[in-house]
Amino acid sequence: MTNSQEKVKVAVITGGHGYDVINFHKLFRSIQDADIYIQHIDDFCQSPEQVRDSYDAVLFYIMMMNTPVDEGLPWYAGKPRTALEHLGETEQGIWVLHHAILAYPQWPVWDEIVGIQGRSFGFHVGQTIKVEIANPEHPITQGLKSWEMVDETYTMNDAGADSEILLTVDHPKSMKTIAWARNYKNARVFCDESGHSDEAWSDSNFRKVVSRGIQWVARRI
Repeated sequence: MTNSQEKVKVAVITGGHGYDVINFHKLFRSIQDADIYIQHIDDFCQSPEQVRDSYDAVLFYIMMMNTPVDEGLPWYAGKPRTALEHLGETEQGIWVLHHAILAYPQWPVWDEIVGIQGRSFGFHVGQTIKVEIANPEHPITQGLKSWEMVDETYTMNDAGADSEILLTVDHPKSMKTIAWARNYKNARVFCDESGHSDEAWSDSNFRKVVSRGIQWVARRI
């Protein structure tokens, strides 16, 4: 991993869910203090451990629903279970974005990373939500004011007491805890339920949260 004087090196991992490629790339190209490497989870998991460990942070935008395995896969998929079980063995940051919170619903490892037990869900596209700052002192949220945006929401269990709640929403079709910080083994973890489409990605406050979340999990702030 890099030293504090260099840009944060980030792997952004996709797979298991479609997305607006052009505007997703625009979101991450807008982040000036990070080198972003967007890649499919197959590419990440087939990379050697030393390559995976070279990233300061890994941001997941995946929605695989089957528990990961190592056997019976095509050669190009690598060993996803081994690669994902390695998370937290170093201080490499973990950033879980939007539908990645829902990934691997039957896998206790992902429950522990995300900080939610029992991740069954409902979803509601195109909701206007008012995001409130639950912890204005945290480096990710410091200086932010509440804002409105249109996004997909989930109805599901909230993050538990072992997470630090940063952003909340009071909406009948949304979980209350929208963004939270926690630790998993040796790693900092940041989770944000927001981020379905460019309606959220282009919002200046959302972009600040994404950028600061990267810096925080990578231990730069």
